[in-house]
Amino acid sequence: MAIQGRIPVSFGDVFPHGVYATGPAEPLENFDTKRQETDKDTGLPVWVVDVYDADPEAGHKASAIRVKIAASVCPVLPEPAFGPFRPIEFDGLTVTPWVEVTGRMPNGEPRTRVAYSFRATGVRAAGIGGGKARPAAAGKDAA
Repeated sequence: MAIQGRIPVSFGDVFPHGVYATGPAEPLENFDTKRQETDKDTGLPVWVVDVYDADPEAGHKASAIRVKIAASVCPVLPEPAFGPFRPIEFDGLTVTPWVEVTGRMPNGEPRTRVAYSFRATGVRAAGIGGGKARPAAAGKDAA
């Protein structure tokens, strides 16, 4: 099979209505070691950005998404535009589908759904940069 692992996708195809970060980027902590995760492909530290999908058709639960970014320094997001919301876009976006067990059906069989893990290589303020996000490793200049 030609597709294995992370699947490259266009930001506009995945999020045609955009996304809003609800806070700053933060280190992604490994649950077991209590240390920051590192990307298995690059060895870089992994940061996470919580975003809210602006698609009016998406359900509330499906709208809250975490996007992981591998970068040597913490990506700095733009200042909030209104309330805590920061309109942003991701560059180098990839998606990895996986099966999540969400409980049990009455007959004892597992109840499952397809879930998605998102990763990116860069982040920027929405509508800035001519469609190209600056790499997350740019630190304070990544906004």
